[in-house]
Amino acid sequence: MAKLTLDRILQSQGFGSRKYCRELIEDGEVVINGEVVDDYRATPDTKDLVLTIFEEEWEYREHVYIAINKPPNIECSRKPSHHPGVLTLLPEQFTWRDVQPVGRLDHDTTGLLLMSDDGAFIHAQSSPKRHVPKVYAATTAEPVTEALIAQLKAGVQLHDEPAPLAATRCRQLGENLLEIVLEQGKYHQVKRMLAAAGNHCSALQRTAIGGLQLEALALEEGEWTYLDAEQMALLVPDAE
Repeated sequence: MAKLTLDRILQSQGFGSRKYCRELIEDGEVVINGEVVDDYRATPDTKDLVLTIFEEEWEYREHVYIAINKPPNIECSRKPSHHPGVLTLLPEQFTWRDVQPVGRLDHDTTGLLLMSDDGAFIHAQSSPKRHVPKVYAATTAEPVTEALIAQLKAGVQLHDEPAPLAATRCRQLGENLLEIVLEQGKYHQVKRMLAAAGNHCSALQRTAIGGLQLEALALEEGEWTYLDAEQMALLVPDAE
């Protein structure tokens, strides 16, 4: 496989158009191993490649896999309509390299959101055939009862679904706090299931995907991090 030229490497990492990347290189703004590289036709090895551009280091990544602690009033859309889009929380390079949310959280739902520019990964994580459990902490308007938990586990009928939807697991965390685990990922599913069971969701946070827990990532709202191989492995259902 032919090596990428430096301008194509920069373009792949989200630094702009190929023309702009060539200009960056020719202007002496790209440093590799302490040396300015001003020839855009150079073909550095991408393995363990670290670029310094405008005095900021960037590790070359063929694809990026990101976890973000989504705050409220942020839309999981590249073309938001009423609130800022989630890409406003990330460096501009991620927009250029077409990083997208893996699934969506409602604008008022907070918590763990995955993002990537790897289409195969996005499809695999979003596929209902994977049965990747997603864990939510739901604050309820009315106190949590054993009857409510039993109903959610047994399944509730939503008006546009052919069959009842049931929680994989469900347990009480507080008087008005419920942990609910789902595998389906239907539209507004937690909120609609609680409404169908006779309660109401007043706040919702996603706390885990598979075995990857938001708490373990130690991210404040609005913060993000790259996922390493060990964390990525936790997204496989069997790793939970």
